[in-house]
Amino acid sequence: MSQVHEQYVEVAPGVRVWTERRGAPDAPALLLVMGAQASALGWPEPLVEALAAHHQVIRYDHRDTGRSDRPFDENPYPVTDLARDAVAVLDGLGVERAHIVGMSLGGMLCQLVLADRPERVLSATLLGTCALSETPYVRPDGVGVPVAELPGIAPEILEMWSRPVEDHGPEAELDRRVEHWRLLSGDQLPFYAAYFRELEQGVIDHAGGYLESSAHARADSSGMVRTAELAANRVPVLVVSATAEPVFPVPHPQHIAQVVAGARLVEIPGMGHSLPPAVHGPLEKAIVEHTGGAVPESGAR
Repeated sequence: MSQVHEQYVEVAPGVRVWTERRGAPDAPALLLVMGAQASALGWPEPLVEALAAHHQVIRYDHRDTGRSDRPFDENPYPVTDLARDAVAVLDGLGVERAHIVGMSLGGMLCQLVLADRPERVLSATLLGTCALSETPYVRPDGVGVPVAELPGIAPEILEMWSRPVEDHGPEAELDRRVEHWRLLSGDQLPFYAAYFRELEQGVIDHAGGYLESSAHARADSSGMVRTAELAANRVPVLVVSATAEPVFPVPHPQHIAQVVAGARLVEIPGMGHSLPPAVHGPLEKAIVEHTGGAVPESGAR
């Protein structure tokens, strides 16, 4: 196992986030950006370790998750601040430019970084997310589809999200989280409850408690559209198309590839909105091949 370095970074006045680095310090940096309400440990250990064979891998706890500060209830912040945090993590660790990988909300945050701070990005990989663009999706037959008419989140997931999370103790919370992962994983790969139970036990142990914050769901999500900036992108971008994705299903990945200039697609069969062992190998291969060939144009914004 590679050597792990933990460090707190101040991302805003009085707000510190927990970070972890592993892999060769002189290897190209790769920043992993997780989704809403998810700490760094949402990135599974085997995948992080595999990526660290090629990169200095950085993962971090968003504000209001894991071991990071939890300022939202006293000082609410917009979702766009979470994208600024990603850049602040690079600043705090002395990293000038990094490959960035974002899942779900993390994929949106990576698009914000691409649009607003492209000079900090060597490449981007986006998975389980949607485009921050108002440009319609163009179907293979040439018909345009407005963004608002693209397929939405699976009803059973929306129903689960609509229920208030009640405190019935740590075992019941683990049960709830495993059921959540069952729904998020889709229906094309076998679901191994024990794997996700162990993953979530690690998340809870890392945080020091089992109660999740709802800060990211309550944060102001306005001001995130970057239609023109993404259309002018000059950073290499890879979009993962997961065939069993229930949150941002096909054709959302195809839409991203259309509206982010120069983006290309890779399909991972059976993948849903989760990272079970079956997708670690294909995902590692896709990311490493992408980052290995990522050479931004000189003078990229």
